[in-house]
Amino acid sequence: MIETETSSATVALAAEAHGVDPDQIAKTICLKAGETILLVVAAGTKRLDNRKFRDHFGVKPRMLDPEEVVAVTSHPIGGVCPFGLPSRLPVFCDISLKNYREVVPAAGATNAAVKISPEVMAELTGAEWVDVCQ
Repeated sequence: MIETETSSATVALAAEAHGVDPDQIAKTICLKAGETILLVVAAGTKRLDNRKFRDHFGVKPRMLDPEEVVAVTSHPIGGVCPFGLPSRLPVFCDISLKNYREVVPAAGATNAAVKISPEVMAELTGAEWVDVCQ
């Protein structure tokens, strides 16, 4: 685990703190699809595409508010990671992460992260690869 002196809560701050391309920041988005809470991990500058999400999951995504995110993941927004969760959540890795040999997801705090290959991260979290970003 890598702890930084400064916040890495945003993609720009994290990329600067870790000396990587912003898309190497593996941002974890906590969403609700119908009644299911799930995580989507995507390259830092990519945005969720509502149409692609709906085509894959059959429903429109809804972002959780900050309090819900903490309640479900035990991590604050800007520090949410796809592993080390209090209970198992479905994890989906967007194919945008496959462009890099190494990505940097947060590690439970706004100044903590890990460097890991996207494939290993997907394997550790039991993630399914999806194409849901622009």
